[in-house]
Amino acid sequence: MPYYHKLGQIPHKRHIQFRKPNGELYAEELFSTEGFSNTYSLMYRHHPPTIIKNVEQPFSVEPKLAAPRQMLHRSFQGFNILPEDDFLKSRKYVLVNDDAKISLAAPKKSTTNYFLKNGDCDEMIFVHVGSGTLKTMYGNIDFAYGDYLIIPRGTIYQFHFNDENNRLLILESPAPINPPRRYMNDVGQLLEHSPFYERDIKVPQSLETYDEKGDYLIYIRKKGMMYPYHYLYHPFDVVGWDGYNYPWGFSIHNFEPITGRIHMPPPIHQTFEARNFVVCSFVPRLFDYHPQAIPAPYHHSNVDSDEVLYYVDGDFMSRKHVTKGMITLHPGGIPHGPHPGAVEKSIGSKETRELAVMIDTFHPLMLTEDALGIEDKDYYLSWMSDQERDELMIP
Repeated sequence: MPYYHKLGQIPHKRHIQFRKPNGELYAEELFSTEGFSNTYSLMYRHHPPTIIKNVEQPFSVEPKLAAPRQMLHRSFQGFNILPEDDFLKSRKYVLVNDDAKISLAAPKKSTTNYFLKNGDCDEMIFVHVGSGTLKTMYGNIDFAYGDYLIIPRGTIYQFHFNDENNRLLILESPAPINPPRRYMNDVGQLLEHSPFYERDIKVPQSLETYDEKGDYLIYIRKKGMMYPYHYLYHPFDVVGWDGYNYPWGFSIHNFEPITGRIHMPPPIHQTFEARNFVVCSFVPRLFDYHPQAIPAPYHHSNVDSDEVLYYVDGDFMSRKHVTKGMITLHPGGIPHGPHPGAVEKSIGSKETRELAVMIDTFHPLMLTEDALGIEDKDYYLSWMSDQERDELMIP
């Protein structure tokens, strides 16, 4: 996380006595996602976080692979994922590898009857449709359309939605998800040329502390399995915490685009990075201002990465027939670029209103059965002109 933050009550030093009004000690917990060698936070609880009442039988949430190996341009209609009441059941994996698991969700109900905890991965949740509050043991973060929510693995959380119309893009990473290192100085502050700033970041607020005993169900995801744990005490019993490891939010609408006289390459759109993948934000921006500039992107060969583009809103000058929630996959090994006529059409355009999330993985992605169920089968033929399709008698 970019900077130090604290909420609630904490003692003046680490690892010393910190007592309740009745004289009992609060339970101190160190929370880190990479042992003792990276960012961490210290939490102080009413009760030890170890008191388990019962554990139910685990069940598999492993992605069901349909194509372990493939090299074909593909397109998927993300909004064809049907809404479901339950948040967990609504999450459908579509593209996965060992470094990044991409899923879509259309949950209708809040997770008020249980809590969630990913024991394997940090999660990036992009809110395409909907609003509400992410409630965590660190405090609450209100979210709305266009927000990225970064949830470090091990964080216990609930989603409280304002209504039943919600669409989420979810990315899981076994390594921390952070802003690009090149946008930070040696102490982790975002630099002047960064496309966003600390003021744009949503940190937890409104720490809700529950000193309650009962039966609290936490679904813990680990190694492709979901473990239903029942705890004796409310998991949000934190009275205070401080540190650098906590969930945070950032709105794609606060990403400030970098522009130039001629077409700028995709790394200028980078928003986050993790091990073996990056995330980019394409936002409304002015086009290139060289007198002979071609605003449309040039053809490029994906030799060492798979490119996933999730279309959010707006008009894309390089693609035909784009719909909200559409996903394109351009695999490493073959080139891709603008659709027929897009290059000439873009000349003279002054700006674009497009909004999209791009995920570039440095190892191949595998398709799931749920992905095949929402696929546009003929997308790989979309670079043919109408004349070429007529000549080959392709409808």
